Amino acid sequence: MFYTGAMASIAPSPVILSDTRPPIAAEVARGVTRMLLAHDLTAMPEVPLDGGRRADLMAIDARGQIVIVEIKVSRADLFGDGKWTDYLAHCDRYFWAVPAGFDVSPLEGEVFMPSRTGIIVADRYEATILREASTTPLPAHIRKRGTLSFARRAARRLIGCLDPDAIQGF
Repeated sequence: MFYTGAMASIAPSPVILSDTRPPIAAEVARGVTRMLLAHDLTAMPEVPLDGGRRADLMAIDARGQIVIVEIKVSRADLFGDGKWTDYLAHCDRYFWAVPAGFDVSPLEGEVFMPSRTGIIVADRYEATILREASTTPLPAHIRKRGTLSFARRAARRLIGCLDPDAIQGF
């Protein structure tokens, strides 16, 4: 299709992405994504990172700061995650997101959530930051690589929604 008029006159198509996460994790992701958007952070789910890890949610704000949110739906899931420190090299701020009703009080003798990390509690409609994450600025070259990767992945996902045949084989 060729556009001869102003692009503003073209109504955007709705974008629907399938979510393969377990229902509770998907609901937490939805609530966190809504909260991030309300704070001018644009989030994308399931973002592959250098080194083979995959962030549950990655968001970028208007200043280019990168936030990673890892969703944990049980204490076993949280305490069994030995890879979370790998994500720190890819973001300025790191949050754990847990479902509403998750007990976030520390267990006796256990380090529940390290101090650099923030805590978000969410349901499918909204989320609340219980503890803000500290900010550790990324080096410029890592920020640029991460931002370009995020933008290109977002564009490919949009193309896949609009024309799934266009991205076959790429």
